[in-house]
This record gives sequence, C-alpha cells and structure tokens, in this order.
Amino acid sequence: MKKLILLLTVLSLPLLFQFNAYQVLKLKTFDAFVPDGVPSGHFAILNITEEDIDREGGYPLPRSRLAEIQEELLNQGAIGVGWVIAFPHADRLGGDKDFAASMNYSRTVLPLFENDNGEYPDTVGTVILGDGTGGYVAKGTTQNIDILKNSQWTDQGIASAPVDVDNLVRRIPLLYRTPDGWLAAFGTQVLKSLAGADTYIIKTNENGIEEIRVKGLPPVKVDSLGRKWVSWIVPHETSLIKMDVEGRFVFVGVTAKGVMPQLATPVGLLEPHYIQAALAESILQENSPYIPDYALAVEVGIYVVSVSFMWALISGLGITWGLLFGTVLFGATAYAGVYFIEKGVLIDVTWTIISQILAAGVAYYLNFRTQYRLRQQIKKQFEHYLDPRQVKQLQKNPELLKLGGETRYATFLFTDVRGFTSLSETLPPEQVTYIMNKALTAQQKAVQKYEGMVDKYIGDAMMAIFNAPLDQADHENKGIECALEIVKNMEILNQEFVAEGLPPIAIGIGINTGEAVIGNMGSEQRFDYTAIGDAVNTAARLESATKEQQVDILIGESTANTCKYSLDFVANISVKGKEQPLKVYTYGI
Repeated sequence: MKKLILLLTVLSLPLLFQFNAYQVLKLKTFDAFVPDGVPSGHFAILNITEEDIDREGGYPLPRSRLAEIQEELLNQGAIGVGWVIAFPHADRLGGDKDFAASMNYSRTVLPLFENDNGEYPDTVGTVILGDGTGGYVAKGTTQNIDILKNSQWTDQGIASAPVDVDNLVRRIPLLYRTPDGWLAAFGTQVLKSLAGADTYIIKTNENGIEEIRVKGLPPVKVDSLGRKWVSWIVPHETSLIKMDVEGRFVFVGVTAKGVMPQLATPVGLLEPHYIQAALAESILQENSPYIPDYALAVEVGIYVVSVSFMWALISGLGITWGLLFGTVLFGATAYAGVYFIEKGVLIDVTWTIISQILAAGVAYYLNFRTQYRLRQQIKKQFEHYLDPRQVKQLQKNPELLKLGGETRYATFLFTDVRGFTSLSETLPPEQVTYIMNKALTAQQKAVQKYEGMVDKYIGDAMMAIFNAPLDQADHENKGIECALEIVKNMEILNQEFVAEGLPPIAIGIGINTGEAVIGNMGSEQRFDYTAIGDAVNTAARLESATKEQQVDILIGESTANTCKYSLDFVANISVKGKEQPLKVYTYGI
C-alpha cells in the first residue's frame, strides 16, 4: 500500500500542477480527437488573393473598391459582411465615405486587433448572472477610423487570437475584459449581429465564467476565462470573380503573402478571417467541445481509481492475468476519454493512461522481482535435494509449494550407516569423510531418480520425502523402489571401497507412510523445508530397528497396504513412542 500511495503521489504531480509538458500533451490529445464538425451553411469566406491584388493594381485596395465589393456581396444575397482587415488610417484616395455608406445597408463587422496601447473602443452591452469573476483581459486594441466604425449597422470585434502553451491557437475568448467593460471576439460579434441581439449574457460561478448567451442562440459553454474551443470548420469559400454567397454571412480576408499575419493552429497556418469564421461555426455546433470547471476533479478521480485498479490487477492476479485485465482497463479508459470528447466535454485521460502503463510497469517489476526472488529461493532450497526437472517445475509454479506448512499424506524414508562410530574411530577423518560423501551421494541419486526430495542429512543419516513438495500418485511405490536402488548402489559402492582398501559399509532403511505437517519450519531468521509428525518419527524408528531385525529395509504397515509390491512380513515390533506393536515388512528376504 505504501508503494502504491508513493506511486500515485509522484504520478499525480503533472496532473495537479499542470506542468507545461503535460498541458501540451493534453492539448495535443484533444486536437486529435475533437471532431471537426460540419459547416452550418450560414457562412462563407471571401479571399482576396495575390491574383486579385495584381488585378486590382496593388495593396491596399482603394476603399471605394471595397465599397463596390461590399455592395456586390449584398446584391448577390449576402446577409452581412465581416471585414477581417484593419482600417486604422484614412484612405489616401478618399474612399472612406463610399465604404462607410456601403455598410449602412446590412450588418457589417470590423476587426479589432490586440496590442499593448491600453486603448479600447466602446464596450458591448452585457448582463452578468452570478457573483463570479473571470474573463480574458485585453491589453488594448487598434482603432478603426471613426467614419467606418460609427456606421449605422457596423459592429466591431477582436480578431486576434491568443495562443496556448505550445503557441497554437485553439481556444478563443468569446468576450474580452477591459477596464471599462467587455469587448466581443469578431466571430462572436458576427453571431450577435445576425441574431439582432443587444447584449451578451454572461453566466458566472465561483470559478469564473461558465457560459455566454446571445439572444436567439443556444447557450455556449466556455471555460473560466470565457474561451471557446474551436472546431476547425472551413465554411463555403468563394472569390471576387464568382461570388456565391446567397443567404450567408461573408468573412472577407486577405490571403496574399505578407499582408495578413498567419497564426499557427492544430491544422496549420491560417489567416485571421479563417480563424474567426471557424469560431462562429464552432459556436453553432451541437455538442460543441468545452473544458468544464469540474474537468480537473473528474480527471483526478479517474486517475486515482484506474491507476489503483491497474496496480491491484497486476499485483493481485499475477503478471499474465493482470496484464490481460489491465489491457481491458486500459482500453476502457481510452474509450471513456474519446466518449467524453465526442459528447463535447473535454475530459483528458491521456496522463491517466500513461500513469496506468507506468503503474503496470512498476507493479510488473515488483511482481517479477518477488517471483524471481521466490524462484531463486526455491532453487537454493531444493536444487541439492530434488531432480532439476522438479526444481524447474516448482520455479514455474511456486503456488505448488505451500509455504508455512500444510498437512500432506506422504511417504518418508530414513537411512543410516551402521557402525559409523567404530568407522570414525578406526579410520582417518579424511577417509571417513570420503566414504560418507560417496555413500550419501549414491543415496541422493537414488532419491532423485524416483522423484523424491532429500530433506536433510543428519551426520551419517539421510531423510527423504515422497509426495512433497510435488504431488506423486504412487509415492509408496516410489519410496520402496528408491530403497531397493539405495541397497543396490551400496553394493556397487562397497566393491569400490574394497578395491581401494577401505572397509565396506552397511546401511539400514526405514519407510513409512502417513500424514505429516510439511513446509518451512524454524524461526523467522532461519528455517528449512521439512516434515514433522508421527509418520515421520515412525519411519525413523523403523530404520533403527533394521539392525535388530537383521534386514536392510523395514517397511511400515501403512506403506505395505497401499503399495503394489508383495512384501514379506517380518515381525510385530515395539518402538519408542508407540504403545501398540507395529507390523513391519521387508522386500525380498
């Protein structure tokens, strides 16, 4: 849990503090998935191209010629004209009166471009609903000459467009705050003019602006600064040569190189009239995208829940199933993000998805490290006592090894070298060590051959377990076959000892089957995989009784009753810890 909390805290920093790199990633994601929309049919774009300027004799075009263009547009059925061309100075050819007169016959909108001069035209009428504040602050604007801006049907709107952190235009304020009141964006003013409205209604909340309304139009959802996300819709385009503008409001702009500044947008460089036309189109779009006030809260909620869930999946289900269900969660999160955007609500899940991947990677690493350590622990603990194939099986499926102890029905085998004390007294230590190592090695090979586990060596004795830690369907038979193999190996080994001038050794083997607690036993600092229980003790007592009964192998009754071999009854013997005598058997007397 501490690791998860630390991970969530670290990964949440870009989300909570809105680092520039994160904001760029977020905005690029929206760019990719916000639908472009379909032109409404209410607008047209008239480009004054380089060819037009060459044909007209150069730029700027005389205001008298602009008046002719205005009149021609109206004659062709245009319902209004927006000149996205600044007119800060009087026409040197004296055409301003004609141009102003042409504006008296229909709605006309002139542009204002932002600068730092601190000068503002007359503000627009507004009604504020709520006690909140906010809005994008304009520093000043260029001024159109009085004769034009004071025409009867003329409005003005800011045609500049602020850029985001990546220097792209994608969010445009519908209204700009000034010391004296509010100014409208050019595209917003176009819609207000068409609607014949007198005022804007600004609805605010504690975070700032929530929505902006124009009489006759649906409310427009905006962010706290009053910005509208632009869907890059290109309206119908027409030309001076052949005007097709009937029933449309026309945005007029210059596309000749070097005349109007081009602004960088997610769809490339665009002139101001294209941007303002796209803004007007965006306002009219159904499910027009916006970033709600609650966006951050939702993003944080999705982030915490999904990343925590991803961590739990990888950590709890293991690598394979965790990654499978994690991929499903990944896809569901991505789908939710796209669904929000399609509904016009710009909720970002990009960082959540990245965090899911990072969380999955960390959880995968920690899980892998735990599994690796467990596999190494298993190898270290069992490589000397189990067949390598069994060790690999345990490493591959650690769940087969129930750590901490479990009750299992198993077969236990004890061996002991007879006369070890006298052997130690008569031979040098190095020869005793040599004999014991050879003898125990031969016994270990026999145990591994029959898929048992060497549990421990106790001086000259050995303990082995069959049916643990891996299941063996015929562990009783395996135990007896292992004992016979050990006897055979000892006979071969004794021949080698005699040839080397060393004394032969005798061995006793006790076998018993029953329930015992098997697992890691010991303290927290030191433990071993072993078995404890009455069945284990009985096997040890049977080994001790082999010398008295003068046989190499003694087999308990429970083993004899379940094995496939025909065994020979030896006797009823009394052993320490047992009140009743035990029936014991051997093989091949």
